[in-house]
Amino acid sequence: MTRKKTAIVRAVKGYDAVLADVVALIDAGRRASIRTTNAIMTATYWGVGRRIVEEEQHGDARAEYGEELIPKLSADLQARFGRGYGRANLFQMKAFYLAHREILQTASGQSADGANLGKVSTVSRQFLEPEEIALVASRLRLPWSCYVRLLSVRNPEAQRFYEAEALRGGWTVRQLDRQIGSQFYERTALSQNKATMLRKGQQSVPDDVITPEEEIKDPFFFEFLDLKDEYSEGDLESALTSKLETFLLELGGDFTFVGRQRRLRVGDTWYRIDLLFFHRRLRCLVIIDLKLNKLTHADAGQMHLYLNYAREHWMVEGENPPVGLILCAERDSAVAHYTLENLPNKVLAAEYRTVLPKEPVLVAEIEKTIHAIETRHAARPNPAETNGRRRKK
Repeated sequence: MTRKKTAIVRAVKGYDAVLADVVALIDAGRRASIRTTNAIMTATYWGVGRRIVEEEQHGDARAEYGEELIPKLSADLQARFGRGYGRANLFQMKAFYLAHREILQTASGQSADGANLGKVSTVSRQFLEPEEIALVASRLRLPWSCYVRLLSVRNPEAQRFYEAEALRGGWTVRQLDRQIGSQFYERTALSQNKATMLRKGQQSVPDDVITPEEEIKDPFFFEFLDLKDEYSEGDLESALTSKLETFLLELGGDFTFVGRQRRLRVGDTWYRIDLLFFHRRLRCLVIIDLKLNKLTHADAGQMHLYLNYAREHWMVEGENPPVGLILCAERDSAVAHYTLENLPNKVLAAEYRTVLPKEPVLVAEIEKTIHAIETRHAARPNPAETNGRRRKK
């Protein structure tokens, strides 16, 4: 009966148009809320940078005590507002303000409609008024992620060029990143037909598109709002991760669980580590990366990046270097691969291999888990059929 009613509704003339309009409206609303949050976030970070530069350092970007200010400020802000205010983040906010301090001249006087907002430079009134935040936000029209990417461009002229083109073309951060990576500024400067180059530069490619879902999951949003971001990337991956976590914890008590979906930031790029353990006998962190396809050179390179980051930022005194484990859960050929190349000597590598679970054991567990998940999914009743049987009774 349910299927029949659904078919009738879809057959009604004009339904598809109603559905399309409602979907478009929801997407537009979500994008508008994202733009609003992004604008306020950007204005807030500009204000933080300004407070550091103009007030605490009295306008001198190279004040000696500035070296002590940011680490102390970072520690206190992270304790109160979460991880979005690390030292690297505060240095970015400072650099962002220095690159856009001319906003102060327009935001301190009158708004575009002539309303006098008063001086914003007074410490006691630093961004206390909503209209002041809105005014600065209106002057900084790119998403914060774009401004972060622009900060990595060392040439000031190139930075201004990319910002102007991004504003003119409404570039996403992916399009901006692609153009910077392809040296669009340098190629345009050398071109004899700059107008044609600029027109081509405004053309996007499919990979430039960012969906509302992807924008909402932007790590910068989670940091600014101090939200939890441990969302599942799919039923199979979530089930595999949970099962592997349990499996490793049951292997004699050597593994101690540290975290799941542990996030780290290298430069301007965010990464997630699927599972992080500490091995008690080896006294080292074990980083586990789960893949749902074949093992590639890029996967190995990414694991080396994780290991270097963990060695620099997560190791404590007395621990051995971390070890990586890449698990590929491809249906027909699961793979388990330890990354031990970062260890200081072959003796330690041999000890790791002796103590850690053998790779064939891990492969067998992956295959067993995949089979159990698929069997359980196949045995699950169809909700529509179940509802139909209940109605017939």
